[in-house]
Amino acid sequence: MSSSIDPPPSVFPPPPPPASGLARYRLLSPRAAGARVSPIQLGGMSIGDKWGAVLGAMNKEDSWRMLDAYYEKGGNFIDTANFYQEGSSEEFIGEWAEKRGIRDRLFIATKYTNNAFPNSPDGNRAHRILSAGNNAKSMHISIRESLKRLRTDYIDLFYVHWWDFDASVEEVMHALHALVLQGKVIYLGISDTPAWVVSMANQYARDHALTPFSVYQGQWNVLERSFERDIIPMARNQGMALAPWDVLCGGKIRTDAEEARREASAEYGRGGAAFYKRTPAQRAMSQALEKVASQVGAKSITSVAIAYVMQKTSFVFPIIGGRKVEHMLQNLEALEISLSEEQIRYIESVVPFEAGFPNNIVGDGTAYKDISLVNGNIDKQVAYEPIRPNTASSRKTQ
Repeated sequence: MSSSIDPPPSVFPPPPPPASGLARYRLLSPRAAGARVSPIQLGGMSIGDKWGAVLGAMNKEDSWRMLDAYYEKGGNFIDTANFYQEGSSEEFIGEWAEKRGIRDRLFIATKYTNNAFPNSPDGNRAHRILSAGNNAKSMHISIRESLKRLRTDYIDLFYVHWWDFDASVEEVMHALHALVLQGKVIYLGISDTPAWVVSMANQYARDHALTPFSVYQGQWNVLERSFERDIIPMARNQGMALAPWDVLCGGKIRTDAEEARREASAEYGRGGAAFYKRTPAQRAMSQALEKVASQVGAKSITSVAIAYVMQKTSFVFPIIGGRKVEHMLQNLEALEISLSEEQIRYIESVVPFEAGFPNNIVGDGTAYKDISLVNGNIDKQVAYEPIRPNTASSRKTQ
């Protein structure tokens, strides 16, 4: 005799359905940053009201509307910098988070190296020199100002914005580690810096019980792939996440129909008609992305461009900015796209990329080259794989 008994309710109920792919969180990096963050970052360069004549700007109301839309879709990863919009980017983000009462639910990244005071009240540019660069003095000033503007007592991810080749690795790593010990910073990142400098800095940090860099930020997209030459192999070796910017090629990824529509209405965006024009390579790439979009059922070719970088390697968190909420929401489609290896190779064939020496001989470590295979058949051990839709827990480890 048997009887059926309903299982008791779990003390750990499942999470609610995600509002979007932004609410399917991911491990930031495998070695030095265990936080779980949204797969796409909201870029803060357009948030703020001081760069309208140059790179575009948004007033506070529009900035908060963008931040609300991102957060309501489950987003928690926001990227900014000390000088974006002359400091108003940090100010708008900080005030918004404070008013909403959600600071600890956010993962906020900011940067130092550019001047924390873009405009000097007395117009004396010479006396601004100490608040810029990689040195410890500049870092001290910048973190103080960023904490004030962001209305917080800690930064989740603090970047060296670019390497100035003046401050030493030793000075930078000790000063950054001091911020971690003080509780002002949790994780460290580095941007726009040669791979050899990052490797040297991380090795120095590990040798001296300091905090290493866990995220690298730099330019990478379907047209500009220099990132793949040294940065990606370095990040893989160091266990670092990647935060590519300019993923949408400065707005040059668009269909021919969209271009015709905008030209007819003189809707050129920032930079005017001259900047709006595409090169033959940009046009060819856009057409290729449109073809792939039709194959995968995507509504937007920009989503395919985002999916490309996210599915080339693991731990990729692209930074997507802009000033229109509808564009931000449209780009979330990238989290629903799965590209085949054939589609990735097709995209890459449009604008060929040469890895150069010595990569053309020894490769980048992901597959064996002829120089190794001449000695026999070798099966390559698979490392971490990119996350694709519906394969959220399928990473393989070494």
